[in-house]
Amino acid sequence: MPEAVVRGVHINYEIIGNSGPWIALTPGSRRPYGELVDLSKAIAANGYRVLLHDRRNCGASDVAFDGSGSEHEIWADDLHELGKQLGALPLVVGGSSAGARLAILFAIRHPGGLRGMLLWRVTGGQEAVDRLAEMYYGQFIKLVRAGGMPAVCASEHFSECIKARPENRDRLLATDPEQFIKIMTFWRERFLESATLPIVGATEVDLRAIKAPACIIAGNDIIHTPATARKAAALIPNSELHDDVVAKRLDDDLLKEWDRKEWREAEPRLAQIFSAFLKRAAIQ
Repeated sequence: MPEAVVRGVHINYEIIGNSGPWIALTPGSRRPYGELVDLSKAIAANGYRVLLHDRRNCGASDVAFDGSGSEHEIWADDLHELGKQLGALPLVVGGSSAGARLAILFAIRHPGGLRGMLLWRVTGGQEAVDRLAEMYYGQFIKLVRAGGMPAVCASEHFSECIKARPENRDRLLATDPEQFIKIMTFWRERFLESATLPIVGATEVDLRAIKAPACIIAGNDIIHTPATARKAAALIPNSELHDDVVAKRLDDDLLKEWDRKEWREAEPRLAQIFSAFLKRAAIQ
């Protein structure tokens, strides 16, 4: 796959489709982009180009720790620069879970580079913030304190980053442990601040200021609650909500974990909804 040097970091990417408006999609958590290839092909078949990339600290891209902003702000700025290098701006930006957070931060920080948003499994709420802050940041702070950067290299996530890009081992081992802890602690604190916000990473004012059209597909688990999707749709002015793509569940009967099989089977419906939305929004 091709790669670009984005703000000093090697970013692995792929473009699906040969012509048409540009769409950038990003998966959840820190997973590599491969899980979105089939969905991207289905959307691209309707006349679009889909940009997929591994964010820094994900997949086959470089590990790199930048404390100048929250992790999602860093990712959003990286995507904007990658889009600029590829001549892909303005973009429709979308994603699932952490990818949706990236898209929303992109909308807030780079409104001139945005044509629309495709969001699914939007994250919000105290339980989501507490659990994810530990998974993304807290566990790695504990690891480095117990065993230094070699322990980080041996972790499930970063060992996969090393497998995908072997030079990441040297980059990790060369990282100062105290600086690593400082940045992870900062990212964790920024994430925890989102507990009282409508969705992770954005205030009501932020969401009301988004002018680009947005298509939102609700989740059905305690991390990606339907209530969070309803809040986002109510606050983003030019948005539409779909809450029946996966099984509808009451707010007090949500899944403990998202059902990957259910979402995988829903991909044809996602592609249909997103493609119809883009047509209605005159993004063709």
